[in-house]
Amino acid sequence: MDNEQENTDGLKRQIQIKFRVTEAERDMIYEKMRLLNTNNIAAYMRKIAIDGYILATDYSDLKAVAAEMQKIVVSFRRIAKQVIGTTKIYEQDFDNMERGIEDIWRLLRSSLSRAR
Repeated sequence: MDNEQENTDGLKRQIQIKFRVTEAERDMIYEKMRLLNTNNIAAYMRKIAIDGYILATDYSDLKAVAAEMQKIVVSFRRIAKQVIGTTKIYEQDFDNMERGIEDIWRLLRSSLSRAR
């Protein structure tokens, strides 16, 4: 009867596992969670117990590339509006876009060299 009641609570995971740790061990667990930028201890402990490790991924390089791409898109749209409105294109606009593209390539090369 008790078992049936547990199965109807709507939880995906119905088996609970508990264990005790020292204060120092708890602090170490929380520190590792902080380094991985997670607050969900159940998800953290489940991942560690099942997989044995967690990979922390740094997306800062991709974010920098995305920011540079956004700058180029803004420049390109401004030039397109300018061409449609006045049919004039300024060399400085293309120089700015070219510098942005060079920055993106530099960021990508740097990211790839660190990944190797």
